[in-house]
Amino acid sequence: MYNIIRKIILGKGTAMRMERESFKSRLGFILVSAGCAIGIGNIWKFPYVAGQNGGGLFVVIYLVFLVLMGIPILTMELSMGRASRKSIVGAYKTLEKKGQKWHIHGWFCIAGLYLLMMYYTTVSGWMLDYFWKFGAGAFEGISTEAADDIYDKMLADPLEMLIFMAIIIVLGFLVCSLGLKKGIERESKVMMICLLGLILVLVVNSLTLSGAAEGLRFYLLPDFSSIGKTGLYNVISAAMSQAFFTLSVGMAAMEIFGSYMSKDNTLTGEAIRITALDTFVALMSGLIIFPACFSFGVTPEEGPSLIFVALPKIFINMPLGRIWGALFFLFMSFASFSTVTAVFENMIANCMDNFGWPRRKATVLNGIFIFVMSLPCMLGFNVLSGVKLFGMDILGIEDFLVSNLILPVGALIFLLFCTYRFGWGFDSFTAEANTGKGVKMKHGSVFYFKYILPILLAFILVNGLIPK
Repeated sequence: MYNIIRKIILGKGTAMRMERESFKSRLGFILVSAGCAIGIGNIWKFPYVAGQNGGGLFVVIYLVFLVLMGIPILTMELSMGRASRKSIVGAYKTLEKKGQKWHIHGWFCIAGLYLLMMYYTTVSGWMLDYFWKFGAGAFEGISTEAADDIYDKMLADPLEMLIFMAIIIVLGFLVCSLGLKKGIERESKVMMICLLGLILVLVVNSLTLSGAAEGLRFYLLPDFSSIGKTGLYNVISAAMSQAFFTLSVGMAAMEIFGSYMSKDNTLTGEAIRITALDTFVALMSGLIIFPACFSFGVTPEEGPSLIFVALPKIFINMPLGRIWGALFFLFMSFASFSTVTAVFENMIANCMDNFGWPRRKATVLNGIFIFVMSLPCMLGFNVLSGVKLFGMDILGIEDFLVSNLILPVGALIFLLFCTYRFGWGFDSFTAEANTGKGVKMKHGSVFYFKYILPILLAFILVNGLIPK
């Protein structure tokens, strides 16, 4: 038994230098990268943030900042990955000048990825749990008040949350253990196609509801009267933040996929495609949620509880609500799981690159570590519910560190490294980004990259640290 376990963990050798894996197809790269970006943030958070900030006006500003910030920073991460053919620490070491210490930031990026999964696996477990509940009929024939109780009971039951969190972790690392092509690329193709199919089915259903027109009007038509209610500053800052966070840029989550890419296509063009697919899913989630909200009298400004409290009340009052609820949370499970597998691949690749571990060993040890480190967040809603810092529970603390510090600070560091001479340099960055066929990064954009984009990122950082 000892020898079997040792073989599983260590593999055939711990110091073998393996040839760099690559994607089987361009479509595989785009779907895996988009899957990393598509997650809880732009399906769960986007609709309720849009609802709180005037609907259509917020959407327009969000799309503008997605072009101004999201695509340039995503292009930087992909460029560092493809130029170095290594994960983030190795990328910095390869591209930085002799004696420089930029690679220290790479270790903070890795820490951020682990911190992200310490709470993301719990929330992903909630999605899977609700899919199971709707499919099993737990919401059949209950009152709207009882729907609230189901959410509260889930949070109060550590064993229930542990089971679904563990399923997410085990399945995620199992997929990654199969390798890039046979595991994560194959899984992402199937899951993203299923996700896009589910979106279309759910959108068609929502658009046929009685209050769909009113919901579409709120969601898609800019209402400038909402400025007086919410405030222009709040609408703009919320749209900026959502546009920045939706692509998961700032802690090298996307950089690793650049290291698996070919040189056939320009990286700006690929960043546009990834952003377009991510944005499509976010916008479609609004088409699913807002018509349903207006049809069943649920306020679109409901906030974070929109998914787990408000929407189940809609489904239980909807014809065939059991089926539609199950399909919706299956859709949410696919979206969150695509991010989980992408970040797990990051962890595994970093261990393989930095420590020379074979994939099997990196998979097992990371799986054990993430399971243990995810327990505090999961227990923070019951056993450890008394643990607070600045009024935040454990999930809130972990999310604050990732979203308000690690991501914006990381994006600023990537920007400085890629645009200034004391780093990799703008010429080297654009040369890599423009290699291949497709949309080219204009050299004249150097002023924007050096002076405008840092201001936008600094605004997001400072705004995220101001007590609300």
